[in-house]
Amino acid sequence: MGAMWLESHRPVLFSELVADATIVSTLTRLSLQANPPHLLLSGPAGSGKTAAYRLLCRQVLGPSWESTTHVLQARDLARTAGAMATFEAFLRPEGSGSEDTLAGRTSLDAFDQSLSASPSDSPAPAGEETGLSPGALAPVSRIIVIEDADHLGHARQSYLRRMMEESSRSARFIFTTHTPSRIIGALRSRAQHVRLPAPSRTMIEQRLDAILNRENHKAARGLLGDVAHVSNGNLRQAIFITQLLAQRDLLDDRSHVQTLMANTSLRDVQLMMEEALRGRVHDWKWERQGNKNSRVLKGAMGALDNMMGTHELDARDVVDRVHAFLTRGRSHFQDDTLALLLNALSNCDMRLQRSAQPRIQLERFLQEVATVGANGVA
Repeated sequence: MGAMWLESHRPVLFSELVADATIVSTLTRLSLQANPPHLLLSGPAGSGKTAAYRLLCRQVLGPSWESTTHVLQARDLARTAGAMATFEAFLRPEGSGSEDTLAGRTSLDAFDQSLSASPSDSPAPAGEETGLSPGALAPVSRIIVIEDADHLGHARQSYLRRMMEESSRSARFIFTTHTPSRIIGALRSRAQHVRLPAPSRTMIEQRLDAILNRENHKAARGLLGDVAHVSNGNLRQAIFITQLLAQRDLLDDRSHVQTLMANTSLRDVQLMMEEALRGRVHDWKWERQGNKNSRVLKGAMGALDNMMGTHELDARDVVDRVHAFLTRGRSHFQDDTLALLLNALSNCDMRLQRSAQPRIQLERFLQEVATVGANGVA
């Protein structure tokens, strides 16, 4: 595919962020403060959290920012053996019993930023470098980024709180999160919270158009609007879809967007079928949404609702996707299992032609799939 557009067209200036002007102004102001705060960046997937913290780190730390920016993906720690030891090793490189911490280390660039040469393609995101008086010590010489911090858990968050209190004089923490309410109050109170809402469809369409112009591609009228629509506020997904279409010479017809999405939806169909075969047709879980706990539908029906919402499929579209999944050799079911599943799908298709309640027929189909799984033929 060549260079990923997500990398080659990543914002290098705050003004290039796909965000409201107020948010861009806030991020720029925070990066230029003499003593910048710890930050909590929240927002849905594809809203620009990663792009924002990279610009902040570059502005605060100067040209050598990549050597003094340390990133940990908290999602990788969730439900893994030895997660706490891995977490401690990241924050205490010399061992858990050492007084030396990553947050307590001061880099040489804190004393003289001219020690590192500035790459020609790395301008200061705010338009000018943060100046230091000759011989002055930079207030921040290291930034520790915890991505998806809502997956840290209470124990690891408490560990971070103590470290922020004890040894972060010359370091700052940046947390990114989808669900800020899952961050303990002690951390939230020590960080300035910046919310990044999902960019509008117009914003996404404008950014995609700019990227295509730089790449010397032209899209059919309305195609970028379709991509912005199906990406549902996720700019990262929108750029990825557009590059796929460009690489396959599919920018000339709007119908190619739906064709591509149909192919990618097969993975969602697989998840739905696997959940149903395991007997998990309805699986309710409590999740924190905003300021309250809500019951969220998971299992096969949850996967179905998510698939229909993401790809805007109706019941007949779902049947077509399931049929494609079962018959294109991707399911790897035994012949007797495949026959039972196709028979159940055929019956569902016939009922849909006579029913005014398509969801009921799809749920009945998933219950029949669960029966196939319960009989042990899957």
